[in-house]
Formats: sequence, structure tokens, C-alpha cells
Amino acid sequence: MFEKLAGVEDRFVELERLMSDPAVLADRERYQKYLREHAEISDLVEGFRHYREVVQERHENESLLRDRDPEIREMAEEESRRLESLEKSLADTLRMLLIPKDPNDGKNIILEIRAGTGGDEAALFAGDLFRMYARYAESAGWKIEILDSNEPDVGGFKEVVAMVQGRGVYSVMKYESGIHRVQRVPATETQGRIHTSAVTVAVLPEAEEVDVHVDEKDLRIDTYRSQGAGGQHVNTTDSAVRITHIPTGIVVQCQDEKSQHKNRLKAMQVLRARMYDAMAQEQAAKRSADRKEQVGTGDRSGRIRTYNYPQGRVTDHRIGLTLYRLESILQGDMAQLVDALRTHYQAEALQHGGA
Repeated sequence: MFEKLAGVEDRFVELERLMSDPAVLADRERYQKYLREHAEISDLVEGFRHYREVVQERHENESLLRDRDPEIREMAEEESRRLESLEKSLADTLRMLLIPKDPNDGKNIILEIRAGTGGDEAALFAGDLFRMYARYAESAGWKIEILDSNEPDVGGFKEVVAMVQGRGVYSVMKYESGIHRVQRVPATETQGRIHTSAVTVAVLPEAEEVDVHVDEKDLRIDTYRSQGAGGQHVNTTDSAVRITHIPTGIVVQCQDEKSQHKNRLKAMQVLRARMYDAMAQEQAAKRSADRKEQVGTGDRSGRIRTYNYPQGRVTDHRIGLTLYRLESILQGDMAQLVDALRTHYQAEALQHGGA
């Protein structure tokens, strides 16, 4: 482990040299690439340097354990216990940091929320989920921007697509991909019966042009007038854009900007993200027939969480966690959920040897 850490530190020093090179500073793409890599390993290098300092302190303290003065020996023994405990703790942290990171962890995301079974009630809950994520994003200092939405007359969303930008967004939000089930009594229910509805959440890492090549000749681009809730026209020009990637059949659209050019740029962001995600899912399926071995892959095929309003509880079925604080979670207080999921998947990664 420590040989590997020494190699990471050497690379860290090399990156600092490269980023001060005038030729690299003049090449924005190369500089950004090195900057991202530097940021990704900085915690690991800082932790390794701290670990070495503690080891050095412990070795220096050993000579005091043989001192003739009993008071000095007693102080040295106490310091030795403290340093040994700190050394072990730092070593455990370094092992955790050495787990191979998902290359997408540092990326922004495209967040897609779609109402599933349950009709109007599913659309209303899709709106609740979007507000939950928006409030959590705000508390985390992230920026969230709607790219496209379909709002029924009853409220909520049949579908909403948003960009979420910030440090490490994907590393946190990737665990939200899947089917979210809600159990509650709809406002229109006169006999007080609990209905079950479902909403699908997809979290896609933002894909840059270098990640996915899109050939213009493979695209069909249509423009139309943007619409509001209930089909009401909200724009008198054909500013909305729908892009179809002919080889894959992927269709994306964006209508939230008044400018057709801006809508096209945003639609291309979503298209690249969906293509990148499709490629990643295909590669993951090829690597292993058993998706359970894929830690944190964001498989969207199964139910991941249930929100039960009568009992005020939220249950995450993947890790068997139940919290009786539904209201605060829906207000964006998701930290306890997020921490539990990350801890679970990190433990799984360690158990599988970082696979």
C-alpha cells in the first residue's frame, strides 16, 4: 500500500510542475485535465504525508521510553499510545481513499425524474422529489437548473430534466437512481384509502465532447413552440428543440430557454449524458452478469426506496435503512441517507478488495 502511495505522491509533485509550465498554462484543455487529476489525489497525498509525520513522531518518541526519569517515561508511554492510535486511524483512512474511484464521481449530473404508475399522484410525487433534491442541492452549495419539464394541470411533473452542478455531485447523487415508491392518501381520495405510486429517477454523469463523439449527420433536429402546463403556448417562436440520435433512437428535448440556440446546447448536453450512460451500462453488463457485484452502478431496474406518509417513514431497501423523519427528508435534509449509502457501498468495495 505504501509503495503505491509513494507513487501517487510522485505523480502529485509532477502535476504541480506541469501546471506551472507555460506551455500547459496556454493549453486550457490540458491544464484543466491536470487540475482535475491534482484535485482527485490531493486528499490522498495530504493523508499520506500526515501519516508519515505521525510515524516519524512515534519513532522519535521511542527513545524517550528508555529515559531514566520515570515521569518522562510515563509521558512518553501516553504519547506512544496516542500516536499508535492515530497511526492506525490514518492507515484505515488511506485504505479507504485507495479504493478505486468511479471516474465520474467529480462530474456534474443530468437529473431525470419521471412519473410512473399512479397517474396524477405519481406526477405530484415527482414534483415532491424534485423539490427535495433542489433543496438538498441548495444546502450543498450546488447549482440546479431545469432543462426541460412537462407539468400537468394538477401540478408536479410528468417529467423533469435538470442539470446539477457542483463539486462531487455525481459521487453523492448516483445512489438516487432507481424506482422511488410513495404510499399516501391522495387529496382526491374520499374514503381515505392509501394509494401506491412510483417515480423513476435517473442520475446521469455529465458527458463532455471528449467523452462521447456525436456526428452531426446522425442527428435529426426539430424545432417547435414551447408549451406550458396543459399544453398552453408560452412562446410565439419555435424556440424549443428536439434532437433525435438516429443510430440509437435516443430522443431529447429542451424548451426552458427562450433562445433556440441555448435550447439546442442544453439538449446536446442531455444527449451526450444519455449516450455516455448507455455505454457505461453496456460495459458494466459485459463485465459481470451479476449486477449485485457492481458497487454503486446506479442500476435503475429496481425499487430502491419507499416513502410512507401515514407512518412518516422512509425506507431504503438496498441497505435496509428505515428513518421515521419523512417530512424533514422531503425538505432536503438528506444527509443521514446519503452518509449511510456511501458508507455501505464503501464497505462493500473494501470487502471486494476495491473491485
